[in-house]
Amino acid sequence: MDYWQKAPINREQIVLFAPTLDAAIPDDHEVRLLDEILRGRNWTAWEAEYDGRRGQPPIHPRIMAAVILYGLRRRVRSSRVLEYLLKNNVDFMWLAEGREIDHATICKFRTKFREQLKDLFRQIAQLALTMGVARLVEVASDGTRVKANNGRFETLTAEGIEARLKTLDEQFAEMLEKVEKADKEEEMLFDAGESSDKLPAELADVKARQERLKKALEKVQAADKARRAEGINPEKNPAQVPTTDPDSRVLPNKEGGYAPNYTPMATADVHGGYILDADVITGTAEHTTTLPAMERIKENFGEYPEASLADGAHATGPNIEGMQQRGIDYYSHIATAESEGPNPALREDPTEAVAESDKAALPIYPQTKKFDKSAFVYDEAKDVWYCPQGKTLSFEQKKSKLDAEGNRKYFNVYRCRECESCGWRSDCCSPKAKRGRSVSRDEYAKVRERFAAKMSRAESKEQYKKRFHAAETPFGFIKQTMQLRQFLHRGLEKVKTEWLWTCTAYNLSKLLREAARLRANFSRLATEGAR
Repeated sequence: MDYWQKAPINREQIVLFAPTLDAAIPDDHEVRLLDEILRGRNWTAWEAEYDGRRGQPPIHPRIMAAVILYGLRRRVRSSRVLEYLLKNNVDFMWLAEGREIDHATICKFRTKFREQLKDLFRQIAQLALTMGVARLVEVASDGTRVKANNGRFETLTAEGIEARLKTLDEQFAEMLEKVEKADKEEEMLFDAGESSDKLPAELADVKARQERLKKALEKVQAADKARRAEGINPEKNPAQVPTTDPDSRVLPNKEGGYAPNYTPMATADVHGGYILDADVITGTAEHTTTLPAMERIKENFGEYPEASLADGAHATGPNIEGMQQRGIDYYSHIATAESEGPNPALREDPTEAVAESDKAALPIYPQTKKFDKSAFVYDEAKDVWYCPQGKTLSFEQKKSKLDAEGNRKYFNVYRCRECESCGWRSDCCSPKAKRGRSVSRDEYAKVRERFAAKMSRAESKEQYKKRFHAAETPFGFIKQTMQLRQFLHRGLEKVKTEWLWTCTAYNLSKLLREAARLRANFSRLATEGAR
């Protein structure tokens, strides 16, 4: 009894395949539309990078870019896997027109054409705008974390780097002494009479490691300096620099814990969700990308968006003022005393003391456990502050300091002269404070107050709700569907290029789905019309 299923094809049997490679791909396969879209783009800038007067004829950059973008669409990021698919998958074979491209060529191409890739990204986004599936009306910005190509525990503090450098210095000196001794013995025996400017291989390796550690030490010292500017003591909480990819930063992961990460940024249109600007930063200062993103959008598409939405990290004074100057209607969450809950400091007459019964409800600054700045009320007409006890904090001096990004900030300092006799002194002043409590007001305070009044309106809150879906959906799709949870490349510039490839592929994927939807609707209408 022949119980088991028979093989449909005998391995030795002659089979008849489609007469052409083109016939093997269905007419409605998405690879055909992807190829059509890319054929319609301008590749002049890419072609200019090739020298057609020497060497073998190169593969056209459109073919190379198509393979990488289609691979990302199919969740394939590895150049080795792409090399395999080009030999074994019919759709990849069709796309590359039968070319077998090795992984080294793919990898080199992927990192070489950053400026040209920016133009391709712009062209594809422009196509979406022309089709009307994207609109330059409202845009939403956000950032996420993606792990760097660096082990989670392969990080060092300044102290650790200095210790390793000391060990390497000793090792280098010892090896150099041995090499010099061996050279003298060889000269006495053979009298070669040769000199070399190159270090022996083992010494060159140690020297290269020394240079890498010195660069890492410079970065970790700069990070410690930035921490001091932010009020963090690097002695107790020192910065750490990843040793494999020093450009990355140790940051909290979205999934929990800490690891070397980059912070990719994206600005998407609210209507269709297409990414109109992409960037990568090394730290958490997402607010520094807000205005540059608007400038790149104008440069790429000819105008600013009408409105921009961003989370609370972007609601800084320079950003709010910069958006106003550009005529962009800006929406972002901004913390105020009212938004954090009932605040007894906001009383009708700030010269009167807050009731003793309301003292426990006054805002507290978490780090000092003293009254927060929001427990004080500013009187613009008199240019003074009032403390919870109704005492006056008068202008003392104008000061400035550098922030974590190296920008100079100016602010006025106001100080109270009646703290010594105050019954709430222990709740308000540091034990080390000898001159009374001070409060500062920076140059953008008025700008933030006007913006806070705008964001308190119901229509502004309703508008701001659009941000969540528009800004966060691209990251969800890229991480879950395209499987980008760790970068393949190292170094900020290469990571930026990898992120731009990913965002370009994301926009292409949306265009392909939109085309499939339009094709289905057309087929349905044609069928209904024939009845």
